[in-house]
Amino acid sequence: MKFSDINIRDPFVLVHDGKYYLYGTRAENTWEEKPLETLGFDVYESDDFENWSEPKQIFGYYDGFWGKTQYWAPEVHYYKGKFYLFATFAGSDSHRGTAIMVCDTPNGTFKEHSQGAVTPKDWECLDGTFYVEDETPYIVFCHEWTQIKDGEVCALELTNDLKSSVGKPKLLWKASEPDWRYDIRDNGSYVTDGPFLVKADKELLCLWSSFSRGEYVQAISYSDNGKLFGKWTISENLIYEKDGGHGMYFTDLKGENYFIFHYPNETPKERPTTKKITIDELKKKALG
Repeated sequence: MKFSDINIRDPFVLVHDGKYYLYGTRAENTWEEKPLETLGFDVYESDDFENWSEPKQIFGYYDGFWGKTQYWAPEVHYYKGKFYLFATFAGSDSHRGTAIMVCDTPNGTFKEHSQGAVTPKDWECLDGTFYVEDETPYIVFCHEWTQIKDGEVCALELTNDLKSSVGKPKLLWKASEPDWRYDIRDNGSYVTDGPFLVKADKELLCLWSSFSRGEYVQAISYSDNGKLFGKWTISENLIYEKDGGHGMYFTDLKGENYFIFHYPNETPKERPTTKKITIDELKKKALG
């Protein structure tokens, strides 16, 4: 398979042990309610980042699992010898949030690890990503505009075993802060989507998505002290502004750096798309 054959949103690449693993939201499961047996996440594998395997399911709905809709934004992170799947779910009697699954391999069957979502139970949340700072694990996620209108990006400490969260979330920034913001409902509704953190030398950057001039865009923020709880500033420079986003950043097996995102932001046309960009170029975009 080529990228042109892979219909996913929110692409995420894990480079591990000489191979590429690609995950994402099944485009057909994005918006409409679907039969429970069709809900799940897949992995595509590649040795060269050009030719990909057929999708293999790594997690699917099973009888008794709390998540019954909105299977979105899977990310797989390697941590302390295991692979952890961070993914968004919603239940019939619970708010949308990010839960954590675990597996011994990046392409096996992931099992429920956290007890439900690790994001606040009374919040509408999505797109949780993983970050470790000073040996402390955190989830960085979006507090949804659907609940609070002005979407937020927040951080929350996790227990060392990643089974639950600790304390209260801390606000990093709001979607309405940049000049390029766009009110999607004409009533003060601003979107935050898909945060992904990048440690760039002494700088800490965060890719995330929103809307500007009616288009889905890829934005970038930076912390003033290179730490998760520094003062965050949203750059007025966009990484991508032509109806694509929810991206992440990775280094390939040749040492080259890439931004991968979905384009366009229209179901069922979404495909993984890459843009080569160095750390220095990424920092220049962020810092201006």
